[in-house]
Amino acid sequence: MNTITEARPPLPPFTRETAVQKVRMAEDGWNSRDPERVSMVYTSDSQWRNRAEFPRGRAQIVEFLTRKWAHELDYRLIKELWAFDGNRIAVRFAYEWHDDSGHWYRSYGNENWQFDANGLMELRYASINDLPIKETERKFFWSLGRRPDDHASLSELDL
Repeated sequence: MNTITEARPPLPPFTRETAVQKVRMAEDGWNSRDPERVSMVYTSDSQWRNRAEFPRGRAQIVEFLTRKWAHELDYRLIKELWAFDGNRIAVRFAYEWHDDSGHWYRSYGNENWQFDANGLMELRYASINDLPIKETERKFFWSLGRRPDDHASLSELDL
């Protein structure tokens, strides 16, 4: 699918160690909330399913993420490896955010990823559910940006 030859290590086939590394790199990218930066880890013709939207290619990914982060304010995400095999990785995730009215949510989901030989993601299928929460129920409190290495994981938070 990809016409770019730039490599994005770690490359498939994944080991447990490289799959965990790939998941953390994806989490860090999304926590940057920088649509252009995030789009560069996908193939130029990457195909997504995100809820009821189906972005295709980097330009649509940037448009999608720009809209997403304009609506999902103070976004903080944790991803965790679920399974891996060859060039595929499955993750579970949770993120917290609020809308412009100050209503807080924790969004839970699963993603299935498929990578090309250069380590760029060519397919991304995401299933997501939103749970309204009270601000006092929040669990993600680090400064915006990368989650600190010593912050609890999803499993440690019983999420």
